[in-house]
Amino acid sequence: MKSHKLSEHFSWNILIRINLFILLMILLGCSQQQQNDYPVTPVPFTEVKLAPGFWFDRIQTNREITIPYCFDKCEETGRIQNFARAGGLEKGGFIGRRYNDSDLFKVIEGASYSLRQHPDSILEKYLDEIIALIASAQEEDGYLFTYRTVDPENAKQKAGPEKYSKLENAHELYNSGHLYEAAIAHYQATGKKTLLNVALKNADHICEIFGTGKNTGVPGHQEIEIGLAKLFRITGEKKYLDMAMFFLDERGNAAGHSLYGEYSQD
Repeated sequence: MKSHKLSEHFSWNILIRINLFILLMILLGCSQQQQNDYPVTPVPFTEVKLAPGFWFDRIQTNREITIPYCFDKCEETGRIQNFARAGGLEKGGFIGRRYNDSDLFKVIEGASYSLRQHPDSILEKYLDEIIALIASAQEEDGYLFTYRTVDPENAKQKAGPEKYSKLENAHELYNSGHLYEAAIAHYQATGKKTLLNVALKNADHICEIFGTGKNTGVPGHQEIEIGLAKLFRITGEKKYLDMAMFFLDERGNAAGHSLYGEYSQD
């Protein structure tokens, strides 16, 4: 009887040690994962489901009225046409303002959120068509800014004589940040990489142009940083996170660039 109790005690002791070891490995794994991610990991929008009620009703209005209205306005104001013109698919000059590209990206992001929650073959096909236009407008090196591509001469006044030569108000990097967020949302919603590939090509281009010993300017509006961080989370490519940190660290650094002033928090 005594021998049986000792054996039972020994078995429990071994089991406890094994469980503690497994728990330790899990905690170490979680710790390592958190080092490569945010301390509090956000819940992917693809995992959120809403029951009928306040937000459910608002999102339904967004899907049925707001998103179609926004795309109608993007067509009416030439925001979509600019990509066709930059891609050589349509003749004509640039329409609107230098930050117009970002407005279309924002609507695509919102439409992607909706598409994940409420599949819509018509909306998905429409997005495919728009994304094809965006891809056609991207230059060979990854640069994407229809304002300059469509009409380089007129772009010199507001966006500088060369690419990235007037970062304080050109919106080139700002637009890119919204491109990345739209591309990630579209990929998460549909599994398609059509827009994501455009975003990654642009991000690789940015990483080649900016950094220590390269162009040390920063965007006038802080948007590309969050887009780059999101690209890192979805690809694991640390250079995107490093690029985001570079832009954050350089802001306010008068040794790296001429400061833009208080409006740009610089």
